[in-house]
Amino acid sequence: MQMKKLPYLFLLLAAFGCSQPKESEPQWLPLFNGQDLSGWTPKFAGFELGHNLHNTFRVEDGLLKVSYEGYEQFAGEFGHLFYQAPFSHYVLRVEYRFVGEQAPGGAEWAFKNSGVMLHAQSPESMALEQGFPVSIEAQFLGGGPEGERPTGNLCTPGMHVTIDGALVEEHCVSAAAKTYRGDEWVTIEMVILGDSLMHHIVQGDTVLTYARPIIGGGHKPEGYPLPDGTPVKSGYIALQAESHPIEFRKVELLRLQEQ
Repeated sequence: MQMKKLPYLFLLLAAFGCSQPKESEPQWLPLFNGQDLSGWTPKFAGFELGHNLHNTFRVEDGLLKVSYEGYEQFAGEFGHLFYQAPFSHYVLRVEYRFVGEQAPGGAEWAFKNSGVMLHAQSPESMALEQGFPVSIEAQFLGGGPEGERPTGNLCTPGMHVTIDGALVEEHCVSAAAKTYRGDEWVTIEMVILGDSLMHHIVQGDTVLTYARPIIGGGHKPEGYPLPDGTPVKSGYIALQAESHPIEFRKVELLRLQEQ
């Protein structure tokens, strides 16, 4: 009798010593349904929760798009599209690609720059003018004609993490990933185990590992209610809009057992 090949994800989780799902096959929850923005809520800096500025977040041709067609000038209206529920132990799989030209007025650093926020504060708790939620960001970058610009990096607005046993207070940490220059689709998986361990995996390669996110740092909003050093074990997921168009064709989540 021929043995059934283990799914790639089970091999991945076993390698990291993660708690695997109970089912014999992975049971992915599609956070994006391919039809509309059901389950998602936008929040833009300077605007009330739920206002989808210039229809930036939209669904067309089965893709979730971040579009700047309606902008004459980008003026710091950083946006985030929040999923409706918080999570703690999971694998998040995202397929994305950068397209088109950056909106006029976008910062140089925001060229082909986006990401997904993990363990984020709730959208309701964000201040009106707040540009970024307190969170862990799996950063997506695209390359220009020259130079290296790896994707799958880590940024930490209002948080710190531990890498190789040492507290890291830098805002962003580069991943050991390739540079993707064109409009090709890139798959990134984030294995999130509460506050004990996190992995970024790009196109099947583990490019960054870190642990123990805590509140702290200069990017924490003034008056944030949680004190520095507070462990962050769960939170919301949010897709970014930072001035460069990007498309998503898959955003799905696999719940993991908590140990």
